[in-house]
Amino acid sequence: MDSGSAGAGNQLLHLDVQIDELNPRRGILDLLKRLRPRWKAQDIQMKTFTEGITNQLIGCYVGSLQEPGCVLVRLYGRMTELYVDRDREVEMFQVFHAHGCGPQIYCSFQNGICYEFVRGTVLDDELLRQPSIYRLIAAEMGRIHSIQPKCGRPVEPLLWTKMSQFLILVQDSSNSSPAERRCSTSPMAMREVPSIETLSGEMDSLKRHLSQIDSPIVLCHNDLLTKNIIYNHKEGTVKFIDYEYADYNYQAFDIGNHFNEFAGVNEVNYSHYPSRELQRDWLTAYLESYKHGSGREVTVTEAEVTQLYIQVCKFSLASNLFWGLWAILQSRYSSIDFDFHRYAMARLSYYFEKKEEYFGLMLSQRERT
Repeated sequence: MDSGSAGAGNQLLHLDVQIDELNPRRGILDLLKRLRPRWKAQDIQMKTFTEGITNQLIGCYVGSLQEPGCVLVRLYGRMTELYVDRDREVEMFQVFHAHGCGPQIYCSFQNGICYEFVRGTVLDDELLRQPSIYRLIAAEMGRIHSIQPKCGRPVEPLLWTKMSQFLILVQDSSNSSPAERRCSTSPMAMREVPSIETLSGEMDSLKRHLSQIDSPIVLCHNDLLTKNIIYNHKEGTVKFIDYEYADYNYQAFDIGNHFNEFAGVNEVNYSHYPSRELQRDWLTAYLESYKHGSGREVTVTEAEVTQLYIQVCKFSLASNLFWGLWAILQSRYSSIDFDFHRYAMARLSYYFEKKEEYFGLMLSQRERT
């Protein structure tokens, strides 16, 4: 067992343990001997959380999950190392925690990480629409977006490099033999997915259009679906968890990505996409928090809300293409029981449905010059 660097200036304990994803208990007990030496093995209870569609997540505790000291063990999904930078994820964990926005990470191991359990409940789609709660989410995102990068660090948006990486992996997986894939897709299903040339052309089109939009590059979560938001009713707070995709990115992408998540994951239904009225209210709460965190005058004007609303509509297109590509990849590699192909088609269909409308939204002259 050894200790390795987390990449953020802090040493993170690394344990030389490989956990069997089919029979994880023995390996997890080895981890807990180091992390919770006072816990007796016979007293340790484990709960598997089923919200994730990328990784396995197991809560370990003595007594109650909601008591301090509970450890979350996350086992990385199959082949996710192809498109998730695990060192960067650990660094993001530490940045979020240092600013009071996320849980403490305890250690890494060969195929996962252990971190602090955030007390509260995972949000559901109904709570997401309640003004008292979505304003909390907006304010928390504003707070995170106002976290300043370390001095001298060049800040590049994650979006284009990550999407290009997805495209290359999708192309590579198309060229592989079915035996090399975990889940070979039926020829009928494959025909439904746009060609690699079409997808590549859409990314280029998006990049040309969105590069003209002056959306600030800020610290983003980039994957804010309901299962990654923990609501603590007693404290009246929300916290964001899971930082696999957290990095610097366009402000409007993070918000547009979250709005797309109103449509759900298991049964994607874009009739649940937030109304213009809900979005404007959400964006007002967000801007108040973002301005406050940035040390600026907190007054928010209607014009500012309108500008951000239009930027978010446009960047929500990038979110749909991004996760459409991701889901095509998952459909070919993931061992998790989820219909990734159907999910990919839902995201890409909505992208094509809204592209012309959102490209046609006009920003003010100041924004376009």
